[in-house]
Amino acid sequence: KLRGFVKELFLEWLSVGLSPEKSVLFLQSAVKEHAELSLIFSMITPVAWLERNPTYKDMVQNLQNKDLTTYGFLGYPVLQAADILIYKAEKVPVGLDQVPHLELTREIARRFNYLYGTEFFPEPEALLSEVPKIPGTDGRKMSKSYGNAIFLNDPPEVVKKKVLSYVTDIHRPRKSDPGDPENRCVAYNLIKIYFSEEERQEVVEDCKKAKLGCVECKQRLASKVIEELTEIWERRFEIEKANWEELLQVGIEKARSIAKKTMEEVNELLGFSYKF
Repeated sequence: KLRGFVKELFLEWLSVGLSPEKSVLFLQSAVKEHAELSLIFSMITPVAWLERNPTYKDMVQNLQNKDLTTYGFLGYPVLQAADILIYKAEKVPVGLDQVPHLELTREIARRFNYLYGTEFFPEPEALLSEVPKIPGTDGRKMSKSYGNAIFLNDPPEVVKKKVLSYVTDIHRPRKSDPGDPENRCVAYNLIKIYFSEEERQEVVEDCKKAKLGCVECKQRLASKVIEELTEIWERRFEIEKANWEELLQVGIEKARSIAKKTMEEVNELLGFSYKF
């Protein structure tokens, strides 16, 4: 089952345009150095740093039906820091909700450098898009855990149903009421992604003048999303024919080479470079 998830995600990466020739695409669990660096970082990371993470607090509050009282859950941001710093990344593309995690990564890098008198790890900066946050259908962050996400492999009818279920302006119960999409409509964030600037401005103007109803607006949005995803589905069909395991293995070997070198340098700094 897990193998199926790996294949699915890797093919989705390729379908949306990531190229193995330009990017190193790999399986994290196949590069053991991630876990090694995470263990080292866990020894210098105060628990208070992890407990103050807003994402951690949000998940604990929203997923009360799950047992989240584990180190693995609390310490996950430490592993994320290792994922980033083992490649000495200086820029990291993230969503707005991940910025606190990246700030923790910066703090861990800073603490490591201070403790060992070095400037070994960079303090990576967030690389945000024009729409740094994509909310789910209920207004919370889009997450599989919350059941509010649109998936790349959702069929058209499911995509349409999910888009139509997006929360819109609660202060606009009737079409004849003027709306405020820029401040009160969850679906507006998707509009900023899928509509051209001219189309977006038209939607805002018509909504504020009560010329465009929420249902009609979301129907247009659903068509736009499906149109965009159709291109991805078509590319996915062609990519299915490729030897995905071979492509993934190439990326794994590249990642291992970089990660191994980093850990050799880290062990040298820590005095762990002895051999038996």
